[in-house]
Amino acid sequence: MPLLSNTRIMRIEWADCDPAGIVFYPRYFEMFDLSTTMLFEKALGMKKINFIKAHNFGGYPMFDTRARFFKPTTFGDVVEIASSVTFGRTSFDVEHRLTRDGELCVEGFEKRVWVIRDPSDPTKIKSHPIPREVIEKFEM
Repeated sequence: MPLLSNTRIMRIEWADCDPAGIVFYPRYFEMFDLSTTMLFEKALGMKKINFIKAHNFGGYPMFDTRARFFKPTTFGDVVEIASSVTFGRTSFDVEHRLTRDGELCVEGFEKRVWVIRDPSDPTKIKSHPIPREVIEKFEM
């Protein structure tokens, strides 16, 4: 069964770029992080601050990330970031495809874990099964 995906369009700004005018690679990870949040907000129909409260949720920290760079993007480019998710029991994978004029420039990959606050020590987090009602919101 296909899962919900999200696409957003953004313009590359000067602050995203290095002195040569191309995107400084860590900025792509920031773009992908926001894209993950936007994907969850679209599926759950609420802002992140609200789904944190609604699901007794401690966040979804990243424990693996990587990217493949095919073509540089530069100041002023309008790009599209398409994001999709695949769920496991306590973790999930997000794939991001950043394109310019339909041409793939960067692929990003994240592995994140669903966590809750540890009931025995609220200063700590621990992995937790992703709630079924969350996964169902992504099923089309």
